[in-house]
Amino acid sequence: MFKRRTVLAGGGAFGLMALGGKTRAETADGFFVPAEEGRHQATFMQWPVSRRVYSDSVFLGMVQHTIADVANAIAAFEPLIMLADQADHSRARRFLSDAVTLWDIPTEDLWCRDAGPIFVVDGVGGLAISQIQFNGWGDKQIHTRDGQIAARVAERLNLSLRPSGLMGEAGGVEQDGHGLLLAHESSWVNDNRNPGLSRDEIEMRLLRAYGADRIVWSPGVWGEDITDYHIDSLARFTGPGRVLINLPDDPDMRDPFHVAALNTHDRLVAAGLAVEVIPEPVERRIDDIDFVASYANYYVCNGAVIAAQFGDDETDRIAVEALRRHYPDREVITLHVDPLGELGGGIHCATQQMLKPFKRHARMGLWRRR
Repeated sequence: MFKRRTVLAGGGAFGLMALGGKTRAETADGFFVPAEEGRHQATFMQWPVSRRVYSDSVFLGMVQHTIADVANAIAAFEPLIMLADQADHSRARRFLSDAVTLWDIPTEDLWCRDAGPIFVVDGVGGLAISQIQFNGWGDKQIHTRDGQIAARVAERLNLSLRPSGLMGEAGGVEQDGHGLLLAHESSWVNDNRNPGLSRDEIEMRLLRAYGADRIVWSPGVWGEDITDYHIDSLARFTGPGRVLINLPDDPDMRDPFHVAALNTHDRLVAAGLAVEVIPEPVERRIDDIDFVASYANYYVCNGAVIAAQFGDDETDRIAVEALRRHYPDREVITLHVDPLGELGGGIHCATQQMLKPFKRHARMGLWRRR
């Protein structure tokens, strides 16, 4: 199986849309990615099936069960669309609730945040897909099917596909819907994604793809995991200018991820953001160097926050309390998703939100549903 923390050869209310009467940056024709906590039309996920990725059939079954648990939890709050080849629908349906809709779009792996569509809106009722081309985290994993998912979703929904000129993954950039992005350079300024492009060129294309106007960069970690250290397992926007970050209580300065995480924290503070730290779990169920135990890798849907718990009673409680403070109008639901952590990811990595189109009221300057 392909672990995302191991380098392998081969080959997430519209009243929040405005701040102080000023809207976030937009592309030249008005499209932007809204804040993830905005009202969703649906959530997309992918059904994992590839035996080239999952050679262990028992573990594949565990991963499928976990993905179904996440999908079923989200489907209790909003429409959930699971992408899977028609031939895989009968097995998937055994795990999935009746509230989950299956679409015939073939998949290999489960990471819809990275391979799935990035939905953008224009504030006048328009919806499109911003295309950052997935290439298997720099050709580290098979992506024959997964590399086509965004385009196939756009075709099925009859939406325009807006190329960014970038290769990469949405898990490698965090956005607040108000013009600010966060990213690790290692996931973007990397010859395995964007050879020949400078950081400035990549920044310009990312800002255009998200309809943003500023980005906070941190170095990250090159070559130590398959994602080159995605930001969404470390730091997440919970509102404009507000960040929740997951850090170890006792960092090991010999660990490149700990060093990079502390660096990112300091850069966020220096950028003037309000940063709250929650601790990583200590007494977790899985004791493996490759295991990603990230409370930050949660998903916000309509009415709920779907988050992980890792078996450490104290830090599990601290994380839930933090999420309740940051999302007071939502129910916090925690799930046992250790198989995703074993793969180096989490709940946010497995999901992709489709925001509802909305219109800006011409006289009031307010945002309303379409």
